[in-house]
Amino acid sequence: STHCISSAASDVYKRQKQMIGGFFMQEVKSDIMTFRGSHFDLGIKTAQWLKQTPLLENREREWKKRIPRFDIDVNETYSIFQTYAPEIWEELLGMQEILNLPTKQMILNFGHYRFTDLNESGCTVFQGKDYMVRNYDYHPATYDGRYLLYQPNDGGLAQIGPTSRVTGRMDGMNEAGLVMGYNFMHRKHPANGFVCYMVGRLVLEYCKDVKEAIQFLKELPHRSSFSYILMDKHLNHAIVEITPRSFDVRYDKVCTNHFEILTHENRNYTKESKERLARTISQTSEGIDKYTAFKLFNDPKYNIYSKLFKSWSGTIHTSMYEPKHLKAWMTLGENKPPLSIDFQSWLEGHELDLIEFTGKLDTDLTFATY
Repeated sequence: STHCISSAASDVYKRQKQMIGGFFMQEVKSDIMTFRGSHFDLGIKTAQWLKQTPLLENREREWKKRIPRFDIDVNETYSIFQTYAPEIWEELLGMQEILNLPTKQMILNFGHYRFTDLNESGCTVFQGKDYMVRNYDYHPATYDGRYLLYQPNDGGLAQIGPTSRVTGRMDGMNEAGLVMGYNFMHRKHPANGFVCYMVGRLVLEYCKDVKEAIQFLKELPHRSSFSYILMDKHLNHAIVEITPRSFDVRYDKVCTNHFEILTHENRNYTKESKERLARTISQTSEGIDKYTAFKLFNDPKYNIYSKLFKSWSGTIHTSMYEPKHLKAWMTLGENKPPLSIDFQSWLEGHELDLIEFTGKLDTDLTFATY
């Protein structure tokens, strides 16, 4: 069975803004979509959603403004996907059937191999006793505004979380209780490989615990330098530091945007990241409860939530995952109680009564789907 609720019609994308406390606040939303079935059929459903939004048109406009600094090799990319993620290649084929784009164009927009990220971003992650909480800090114009629960029947693990660049994930949890989030480190000396949001998707798709994820991350070809933060249902946790040249693992509870082990790979400016790390550590402890932790991350007064949207590092969402109970928490924007989704219940066949997340951002920059 399938279930897909999207309010992507143009009239609902009209932005509503209001003055609150002297700030210009924009109301934003993220559609919640659910799907059970094959990857090919998910691709069809995703493309149908995509055609209701200006996301692809916006993406094409971006490519015209900046020429990709990499080559697209269809045969090479096909071979890589057959090695690491054949089911996701089927998803791309399903999308292609609806979008009618050439394969090279599909790979450019949705394959996320040999891609490049040109801008910096933030992000802060804290691992509590039995949960992981995260602020996703980036530019609103890159944000899909889509949250997906997917249960495949042709291979791969069921997943929950926000999508990134349509086919990727910036954080999420799978049916085995593995939780993943990533933090940007730098964009120096990229190599042929998958970009962060496809790496995140692959980890959730194919790994059941932290040990498997570490080994998988070690084998994958990586385009750029990121830290991948992991937790599983046994409450094992790890922070995997990765560049196209280096790989290491640490077991701290907090991660911002600089390496602690691969320090020779850090960008020149890490002052803000280190200060944010110190603020987070000083306000958290192993025993802090999940409600307090979420508030700490989502309320700007604690100086972990960021409003630097024009610098590509404003907080767009705060998410939390409980791997033992398969519960996911999420809110868009600032200072708002999260909505909770019982992923286990959905996996057992119970449909959601939620269709979207809403919130307010202190910026007039819009999502990619507006």
